[in-house]
Parts: sequence; structure tokens; C-alpha cells
Amino acid sequence: MTRYLRLPLLCLLALGLFLTACKKDHDMDDMKHESPYMKIMMDMMTQMDAQAKTQDPDHDFAAQMVLHHEAAIKMAQEELRTGSNQEMKTLAQDIITKQQGEIGQFNAFLSSHQPQTPLVPQFNQLQKTNMDRMMAASDARTMTGRPDYDFAQLMVDHHQAAIDNSEALLQHGRNSTTRALAQAIITDQRQEIATLQNWLTRNR
Repeated sequence: MTRYLRLPLLCLLALGLFLTACKKDHDMDDMKHESPYMKIMMDMMTQMDAQAKTQDPDHDFAAQMVLHHEAAIKMAQEELRTGSNQEMKTLAQDIITKQQGEIGQFNAFLSSHQPQTPLVPQFNQLQKTNMDRMMAASDARTMTGRPDYDFAQLMVDHHQAAIDNSEALLQHGRNSTTRALAQAIITDQRQEIATLQNWLTRNR
């Protein structure tokens, strides 16, 4: 083959590889955007961003955790609907039961609590940073289209954000009710993350 023919063929080969890579990336993006779990998380972020902030850490933690728990419950319900692995379905039901109970506790607190001074605006920034980190971690995941696996992947990130926000509350919060709830969330969800990560390792 002459060098005059070799260069165009190499260019065509490079173009073909580039287009194949682009198609693969596009297909992966489509799967991510079509994931019901990702949609639930993105809807949650929209609601959290729109939620009024009082700059009272205890009040804002409780209000945001209601939305955060509601999203986890929706993700768990989706797993129960479409998943096939009994271990993940059992964990999903446990998440629903625990977090419905905690939502009741948060709502009871909010119904009787008036925002307190001094205001702590840095708590809201910490919450936002933690939630943005969660979405960045989720965006970096490869969606497989396998409901059990994708549920486990994204629930790790979702739980980690709850832990991070709970630790922020323990740093800035002043109310014994929200502090107790935050500590319970940290303890429970660390254990659940360990369970999820162990399952993901066994089911790659």
C-alpha cells in the first residue's frame, strides 16, 4: 500500500473509532437520563433547591430530610416494583419502613418548632455542597439497566448525602430531637451502605 493511500485510510479508521466512542457515550447518557432512580434524585434536587431556607439548622435539616427521605422511599418502591433480587428488595422494604417513620418524626418536629436565632447560613451552604457532591457521584456512575444493581449504586450515594447532612447538623444544630434523628440516620445508613457495597461487589 502506498503512503498516499495509507493516510486517508488511517483517517477513516480514526473517524470510525471516534464515532463509535461517541455513540457509546451517547447510549450511556441516554440510559442515565432514562433511569427512574436518577429521575427521582434529580426531581428531589429541584424540590430542595426551591425549598425556603430559614438559616436555622434544625429547621432546615428537618425540612430537607423530609424531601430526601421521600426520594429514598420512591427509589425503594421502584426497586420493589422492578427489581428481582430478594436481598435488595428486602433492603428496599427496610428503607421504606424506617424512613417513613423518620418522616413522621421530622414533620412532628416542624409542626411545633419556630426557627431560632442566631441564624447559621453556613449550614445551608454545607447542605448544598453535600447534595451537589451526591449528584456528582451519581453522574459518574454507569447505569446498567439492571434495576437491582442501579438501585444499589445510587442508594449508596443517596445514603452518603444523608450521612453528610446529618454530620453537618451535629456540628451546627441546637435541638435534641433533630440531633438524635441525625445520629440515628448516621448509624443506620452507614450499616446500609456497607450492605449495599458488599452486594455490589458480589454482583458485578
